[in-house]
Amino acid sequence: MGLDVLVIGGGNAALCAALMAREAGASVMLLESAPREWRGGNSGHTRNLRCMHDAPQDVLVDAYPEEEFWQDLLKVTGGLTDEHLARLAIRHSATCRPWMVKHGVRFQPSLSGALHTARTNAFFMGGGKALVNAYYRSAEKLGVQIHYNAEVDSVELDEGRFVAASVMHKQADGSVRRERIEARTCVLAAGGFESNREWLREAWGQNERGEYPADQFLIRGTRFNQGVLLKHMLEQGADRIGDPTQAHMVAIDARAPLYDGGICTRIDCVSLGVVVNREARRFYDEGEDFWPKRYAIWGRLVAQQPGQVAYSIIDAKAIGRFMPPVFEGTKADSLQELARKLGLDEATFMQTLNDFNAACRERTFDHTALDDCHTEGVSPAKTHWARPLDTAPYYAYAVRPGVTFTYLGLKTDDTTAVRFNDQPSPNLFVAGEMMAGNVLGKGYTAGVGMTIGTAFGRIAGEQAAKAVKAQKQGAAHANA
Repeated sequence: MGLDVLVIGGGNAALCAALMAREAGASVMLLESAPREWRGGNSGHTRNLRCMHDAPQDVLVDAYPEEEFWQDLLKVTGGLTDEHLARLAIRHSATCRPWMVKHGVRFQPSLSGALHTARTNAFFMGGGKALVNAYYRSAEKLGVQIHYNAEVDSVELDEGRFVAASVMHKQADGSVRRERIEARTCVLAAGGFESNREWLREAWGQNERGEYPADQFLIRGTRFNQGVLLKHMLEQGADRIGDPTQAHMVAIDARAPLYDGGICTRIDCVSLGVVVNREARRFYDEGEDFWPKRYAIWGRLVAQQPGQVAYSIIDAKAIGRFMPPVFEGTKADSLQELARKLGLDEATFMQTLNDFNAACRERTFDHTALDDCHTEGVSPAKTHWARPLDTAPYYAYAVRPGVTFTYLGLKTDDTTAVRFNDQPSPNLFVAGEMMAGNVLGKGYTAGVGMTIGTAFGRIAGEQAAKAVKAQKQGAAHANA
């Protein structure tokens, strides 16, 4: 058996694992299920990495210490997180960027209007696609064997030890060539199951209105994350973590494509106005917290509404204060006209908006701080940035749930080992979306997915190379 480390997956976590293992001297093969032009999974749609830092750095202002990062994560997850693993990822984020730069990743300052993230998030020059391409170039240069159109649908295990992977190589003529690949160690980094409509439908089930909410979900990222390997590992008895209905789920433009709409489909004006459902009623506090911390709750909120659709409503005062969407919104010169254009009940819509406007207690409006512009006497309350919608023209954006990645995954520890009956595998490791549920039980804060993928991808690669070395030393002693 010649191969040291087999990495299954082709996104950020997989690439980090492959690069770390190769740097440690191991021979490495990486299997990406997508064709070359779609390589990188969801990582191609990312923009930044949430970073702990105790002082200003090249592209990061002020400081963002460990405890603040942890408290931000604790708040959005509601405590559904493994503190030890979360802090491990947080500390890792303070030291990984020089390594990333060495492999060709470049950073730039936060764009103006980019979710108030200049202090907390380091942005990739050229976005996630540039990061993915840089890592692939570096991997090729270092001698990592890379195979595209290579889907692993099962692995052979021997009492928790990885033996081999069964690979389907999709050929140009549409045929499939099967191959069994043995390796001394393996890293699983093949993503969640967000692109698998049937699994989403099964997880979410039917609601009290007889609807299958998942039928209306859009997938923000790759179509290739079908969860084949994740399902196989759970069936093989790997310890699981997470709720299959929990995900990084954002309210995105209802006109977005089914797959790969990415960042540009997000609607960022929620906190500047109100959001109503198909019945023309508000259903949640639009001003609960800063958008980077709370934007990823809105997909789930919309998923719970009739028809899994909602409408983000703003007036002219909001223009210029948020990242403009790619698609133009529905525009009207009056709120009544807007209701008619949206097909909403005009009387209910006007009552909702009039009640909201009358409840606004406007102080000094400041969208960069948790200001004191709030509502009184209306439910749900809007706790910050509440201003009457009274200045034409008015705009509305229809939104649907956009799933980024799912949180059901494999339970692990600080070595990233896959566990069976709470016993760590000696040579099978997991990184990225397949284990993100250890840190993200629910909720999300901008950039933390890349923090998790980078931290645990690098640890997995390091641990895999270490396990190879131990195996070879053991074999040498046995033969001595």
